Amino acid sequence: MVTAILLVPMLATCASGDDTSDEQPPTKNNEEIIYNEPGLSKYDLPITLTFVRQTGDSLDDLLKQMPGDTLDNNIWTRLYEQVLGIRIKYEWTAKGDLYNEKLGVALAAGNLPDVVRVNAQQLRQLSNAGLIQDLTNVYNKYATPFTKEVLSQEGTAPFESATVDGKLMGIPETGSSIEGAQFIWIRTDWLDRLGLEPPRTMDDLLKISKAFTHNDPDGNGSNDTFGLAITQYLWDPIMGMTDFVAGYDAFPNIWIEATNGQLTYGAIQPEARTALQVLQNMYKDGQLDPEFMFKDGSKANEWITSGKVGMFYGEQWGSFSAQSSYSKNGNARWQAYPIVSDTGGLAKVPLRFATDQFLAVRKGYEHPEAIMKLLNLHLEKNWGQTAQYETYYSNPYPVWQVSPVTPYPALKNLNAYYQLEEARVTGDKSVLKDEARAIQKNIDLYLYNNNITGWGWEHTYGPTGAFSILDRYKQNNQLLYEKFVGPPTETMLEKWSLLEDMKNDTFVNIILGRPIADFDRFVEEWKRLGGAKITMEVNQWYVNKREQSRQ
Repeated sequence: MVTAILLVPMLATCASGDDTSDEQPPTKNNEEIIYNEPGLSKYDLPITLTFVRQTGDSLDDLLKQMPGDTLDNNIWTRLYEQVLGIRIKYEWTAKGDLYNEKLGVALAAGNLPDVVRVNAQQLRQLSNAGLIQDLTNVYNKYATPFTKEVLSQEGTAPFESATVDGKLMGIPETGSSIEGAQFIWIRTDWLDRLGLEPPRTMDDLLKISKAFTHNDPDGNGSNDTFGLAITQYLWDPIMGMTDFVAGYDAFPNIWIEATNGQLTYGAIQPEARTALQVLQNMYKDGQLDPEFMFKDGSKANEWITSGKVGMFYGEQWGSFSAQSSYSKNGNARWQAYPIVSDTGGLAKVPLRFATDQFLAVRKGYEHPEAIMKLLNLHLEKNWGQTAQYETYYSNPYPVWQVSPVTPYPALKNLNAYYQLEEARVTGDKSVLKDEARAIQKNIDLYLYNNNITGWGWEHTYGPTGAFSILDRYKQNNQLLYEKFVGPPTETMLEKWSLLEDMKNDTFVNIILGRPIADFDRFVEEWKRLGGAKITMEVNQWYVNKREQSRQ
């Protein structure tokens, strides 16, 4: 179904990231770069492209660092108008949940801007309602070779998710599934004080958690520490339980392939029951914050900062949560370790399908290719042949965030690590491209100037940092990618939100002490309330996908 759409990007993955020989070189006219291919051509008469946008405190703070700039008039909007002849206009903006409420009302009423960023479910609903355009030809004609190469770093899955009835209904802003990999972040000074070794099995990890809770690891004579940090949302990327339960081969947030070759949802498997029983026992023993169910990530992180927790699961940027502890207590020592399994073998590291944002164009807009041009230029100016990384991405403020579109290479951070590692091994820093060079500057601040702002960077990208472990995960074939990557099924559109809420409520309540038999009732209700039908639909998609791959 998507073969024609994906042929070019699949071929592009074979090329080097620095090979843009298929592209026509840009030319200069009075110091202004003029690109010579359709995806970067300028409109003879400027056009306007409208969006809506979610804002927040971080964006407000960023704009304060950009004197004279606004959301409608900034370094990126000026570039889009200068190079492409596209003027950016926001019909409305809103913060946080208010944005989601306003967007839901607008979508239900069919009151769309020219381009709207939506999730997979909204994309399917807008497509079913006939409110958005087929972008198949737009992508094939206007995506530059470099853009196709970048968007193919996640394979074909983002395009499969955006394809409805054979038509590409949205351009995926590809996420990075591989960066969903998690690690165990542990205070090694506590390990040393208590005479403990890093964990090799889940039993080892549980012993560490117990010791961090009851053996006074901070040496203050008080029983005031917890073994493991956890938040109210069990699947948070930092201080979540996704990779803790993976230690018991439980994968409650992804579709996995069963031994019979069919897809099944991880949340209803018996391994999840086992993991929940372990978490319940830890909670009863005081190893988890007794009020975790009331704390989001920010509140939960206060325990790490204040030195009351010595271990948490988290993605590579967990180093910056640990940095808050180090900044308050210079004696705190943190290190990332691989997740572990109850079998003692290599644990499987679950990776959810990460692309959940798509750019759709309203029906009737006469320049649907304009969105492709914005994406092309954003990627080109940050990572392409004419990149000005320290101008348009980080100067050092994250100025990329003021752009209405923010695509990025899914493997950019892992590739930056590989460049940094090569430079460390060979001593040749010329191998460092823009992003890796900027990261190295931050690491050097810590290594040579004892500047704390570089501490987190070193613990993520350093020789024993998180990415060194991610490389091992990859080499050891430990990465478990989600198997269902298609558009939401019809029953998912109606039932999935209910089923996910039921899952989360049940799991939290079991940890808090509800009988483990509640899990069995949850499985029955999950199937009865739509899960069984969704499983049939997902497997029909899987059968079709395999048949297409054989054609």
